[in-house]
Amino acid sequence: MRLLVYHEVVLNRLEPDVRRQAASEAFYSRALPRIRRFMLGLAIPVAGFVLLRFGLKIALGFLVGCAIAYVNFYWLKRVVTALADKVTATGECPSSAGVVLRFLGRYLLMAFAAYAIFKISPASLYGLFAGLFLPVAAVLCEAGYELYAALRHGF
Repeated sequence: MRLLVYHEVVLNRLEPDVRRQAASEAFYSRALPRIRRFMLGLAIPVAGFVLLRFGLKIALGFLVGCAIAYVNFYWLKRVVTALADKVTATGECPSSAGVVLRFLGRYLLMAFAAYAIFKISPASLYGLFAGLFLPVAAVLCEAGYELYAALRHGF
């Protein structure tokens, strides 16, 4: 009887920690979709500000940079997920040729866009480079949101 009471006391103490850990894991597992939403949520108002402050050419360059940054972020997530799935499923390292090709493809896309924009309108290149920093701003927003959640909910 004593063992049963002790067991119930231990389980009652552990249960809130287990629930808190599950809630914490669920919260942090949704970080990537939140970052993508932050990217979309930041791109549109900042593009409007750039349009009003610096003009149409730089705003268009900024939007192209944001689009490239969003696609690059999406592709990077897919590559990392595929690599992790392959390594965990087989225990072997994937071929490096495919990884290198995908890596170079992303940077070739950015270089091609920068060259095309430079040839069309050199002023738009500033907007393109600013737009490429969109994931940095989105990650900063996510960090602020996670800090708020940690302070508010204790994650």
